[in-house]
Amino acid sequence: MGSHPAVKVAAAMAAVLQYLAEAQPETAVPPGRPAPTTPPGFASWGLAGRQESMALRDLWQRRLTRSW
Repeated sequence: MGSHPAVKVAAAMAAVLQYLAEAQPETAVPPGRPAPTTPPGFASWGLAGRQESMALRDLWQRRLTRSW
């Protein structure tokens, strides 16, 4: 009743490859169409917010561990 393990692996790999083949054309740029514009590589507001969050977390943690 059960299939050979190699057959199951081959079927799983075929399914994954089929899925990837179907998903790829959605992200590919068709010929004759301009490539989509990309956002700038440096997001200063996002970086500033992350640094502020990390600094506040660091201060909060130092306050908790001051009693060492």
